[in-house]
Amino acid sequence: MNERILPVVLSAAQTTRLNHALEHATLNVLARHGVQARLAGYSEKNGFFILGSIDSEVLKTAVDEARERMIHGEPGLAIHEKCGTNYVAAGAVAGFAAWLAMLGVGAGWRRKLDQLPTVMMLVTLATILAQPLGPFLQKELTTDPRVDAIRVVSITRYDRGALVVHRIRTARI
Repeated sequence: MNERILPVVLSAAQTTRLNHALEHATLNVLARHGVQARLAGYSEKNGFFILGSIDSEVLKTAVDEARERMIHGEPGLAIHEKCGTNYVAAGAVAGFAAWLAMLGVGAGWRRKLDQLPTVMMLVTLATILAQPLGPFLQKELTTDPRVDAIRVVSITRYDRGALVVHRIRTARI
């Protein structure tokens, strides 16, 4: 990779990790305050999106609270139980287990069908055993709770029929 491009890519990845942490913390704060809305998030280097019907002021308050709480010693807010990282981790481990179970089976549908109970057992076991992997990957790879390195620039609401999207823009400090 070009030596001038690598620092840019790494900087964007680090900023995305910070935004991902703030997104998770915001969703966790909203849940702990009893907000019942079905919400989802998506993070990138310029901020994050919250999808779902929620009052903009309630969201702004939660974003500010989430940031402050992480800055003041609650890094665990950066981990979210429904993060896509959890699903990707479990899926990758389960897929590997399925591949492993099919090694050496050979050609023919009958032989593959005979192996199906073993595949199902290994995939189930792998999915169970992979549960701690998602939160570990969030903590070590996909989020960074040191959100004092970013600030919220703006929060904009977009209504697209039944779909409500909030765009939370951030910037490095």
